[in-house]
Amino acid sequence: MSGPHYFGIRHLSPAGSYHLLALLGEVKPTAVLIEGPSDASILGEQVTARGVVPPVAMLAYTDRLPVRTLLYPFADFSPEYQALLWARNHNCHSEFIDLPTEVSLALADARRDMAPDLTDGSVQEAETPVDLYGRIAELSGEPDYEAYWERHFEHRLQPDSYRSAIRTYAEEMRELTDRDERKLTPRGYAYNEIREAFMRRKILDTIKAGHEPDKIVVVSGAHHTSALALDLPAMTDAELKKLPRVPSKMTLMPYSYYKLSSHSGYGAGNQAPAYYSLLWQCMKQGKMKELPALYLSSVAMQMRELGTWRSTASVIEAVRMADALAYMHDGVLPTWKDLRDAATVLFGFGELSSVAEALARVDIGTVIGSLPEGVSQTPVQDDLNRELKRLKLDKYKTLVAAGLELDLRENRRVKSEESAFLDLNRSVFLHRLAVLGIRFARKQRVNQADATWAEHWVLQWSPEAEIETVESTLKGETVELAAAYVIHEELLACTNIAEAAKLIRKSCECGLPQVMGQATGALQRLAVDAGSFEQIAETVQELSVLLQYGSIRRIETETLVPIMQQLFLRGTLMLQDAAGCNDDAAAAMVTAIQAMDAAAEEHYQLVDGSLWMNKLMELAARDDRNAKLSGFAFAIVLEKNEAGEEECAREVSRRLSPGIPADIGSGWFEGMSMRNRYALLSRDYLWRQLDEYVNSLEEEPFKRSLVFLRRAFGGFEPREKAAIAELLGDLWGSGAEPTGEALQRPLNEEEKERLDELNDFDFGDI
Repeated sequence: MSGPHYFGIRHLSPAGSYHLLALLGEVKPTAVLIEGPSDASILGEQVTARGVVPPVAMLAYTDRLPVRTLLYPFADFSPEYQALLWARNHNCHSEFIDLPTEVSLALADARRDMAPDLTDGSVQEAETPVDLYGRIAELSGEPDYEAYWERHFEHRLQPDSYRSAIRTYAEEMRELTDRDERKLTPRGYAYNEIREAFMRRKILDTIKAGHEPDKIVVVSGAHHTSALALDLPAMTDAELKKLPRVPSKMTLMPYSYYKLSSHSGYGAGNQAPAYYSLLWQCMKQGKMKELPALYLSSVAMQMRELGTWRSTASVIEAVRMADALAYMHDGVLPTWKDLRDAATVLFGFGELSSVAEALARVDIGTVIGSLPEGVSQTPVQDDLNRELKRLKLDKYKTLVAAGLELDLRENRRVKSEESAFLDLNRSVFLHRLAVLGIRFARKQRVNQADATWAEHWVLQWSPEAEIETVESTLKGETVELAAAYVIHEELLACTNIAEAAKLIRKSCECGLPQVMGQATGALQRLAVDAGSFEQIAETVQELSVLLQYGSIRRIETETLVPIMQQLFLRGTLMLQDAAGCNDDAAAAMVTAIQAMDAAAEEHYQLVDGSLWMNKLMELAARDDRNAKLSGFAFAIVLEKNEAGEEECAREVSRRLSPGIPADIGSGWFEGMSMRNRYALLSRDYLWRQLDEYVNSLEEEPFKRSLVFLRRAFGGFEPREKAAIAELLGDLWGSGAEPTGEALQRPLNEEEKERLDELNDFDFGDI
């Protein structure tokens, strides 16, 4: 009795699909066995269900954290997919025969754990294997192996010739590579031995189930075909029992041409899946000779859409050039590389950059598969798709990024409550996805000042987002429950009030009032021991924002008012002590003071703003606090008209007097210049005092002051510097415009030499 029919394939090969279908038509098998996870046969049936649009992928994932995954993608032109489709259409038994995913995931873990540790700096010397694929391309005169493969296999449509060629090719390649694999990658070699023994067992099981051997077609990677012969030993029950396992589950997910391409890092991908799809369509329709014209006219059309016109005559010439390139390689048809070269010459006039985007669209494309409702997915996937449909966001589930503007306010022009708060519900959903780390939506900054009701998002779907959705299954059965789980876990690890306040805001944005209550309780507990002014100010800022827009999100925020009042009072009383810090800590203090001051302005009816202002005035007047912070506090006092010209002149005179060390005086001015520069520019008496101060300095303190003054002025914009130069011109009597031009012109050689001398100046501990 003759044995099974073995058919070796290359993943994502249209020619493999074409000749496999021819073989299936000849043999009319009762069973089709396919290399793939043996526990995914049910998913294999669903892959070809009505409504499924490839590319799609089977995703296996561990049933515990951290999640590890394995992907098995299919395109319309994948031989495995066509084998499943043929079996379905001809009522034929089909089955995957490779190791189950629970074993594959466990073996992957074992191989990773057994990897050599080179962290000690040691280097393992290994013999470098010969690059057989590069050598083949070189001997065939092709630019790379992909061009060799396409010309000698994808364009070979004679059935007997193709099957004989790929069988011989695979056997010889395996013989050449086995020796190197045993020596250089023993674990990888052993893994393949285990897989092949298991597949032989599955073939024998199929025969025992009643299928005649000559009515069985085995579809596997060409590398494995010669190792699946039944004269080799199959895996025994004892060996099968010894295999490691890890609990796992499987699901289906849409995939994309980009992820199928080698550009995404997919090792088994090709460089141009959209081109191979076009090749497959021409192959099925018997129109292979039309492929060059279809491809090149598509490139020209894409260039027109991008704003660059190329004529029909250019397309005709490009087709002729591609044919000529194929003829030079004794080929019947141009390869993808030939077509790209022709497009570069005729459309880009020799410059690839001119046609690169159009080529990418035609080669890779933006195709993404889809699954109908009812096809096996995880609960979170189902819930996400229902929510996308409910919120009218399903149209954004594409590979092309699109902007989405949201107005969280109630829309009073519609009748139903669902429509009135559509944008608010969209915002809640997108924030939940962000909490789960599902990269479907990215929130952008809103330019409109204080627009607490406006949000701008950029939406773009990807297979990575689908995988992240599947991983969220372990956190909850719906997007809402999974997001609540994540925030709850963050709450358990929360150690300070600023983190707790951020989690309150995150819960509010995600529309989770119960979790928000838990976060508020955590904040109250942590607030008892809070001792950092910076943390208190950051918390006050978070609570302030919540109080401002909580009503827009329809969240109760009254319980946050006494907490903010308590923390604001504590921060106010801590200001003086906290300001006794060095310059390194002063940067964070400036941010904290601004946050407290903004809250005092926004919630003047809730907090003690007069006490806050008194403490700022006290800090501005003290000499024993950080000079930069004292200057910053005085700028706020000046801005709010709590100090007039007389007080300002007195303070500038006191701070910038010859008896004050240069670093302290300049540090004070730097702090003052960090707040409301327009107010500073309008007070000429301040610049008069600064001018007198600089003129009063001796040579050494003057050079020291340059360091601090330069740092202070470094943050000014060019137009602000120009305004200062003109103001000084008026003070000196030399005229605003001439002085402004003189101070902003490039330095001459003498001035450069004077500055170079500062390199040799001893600045001490500055």
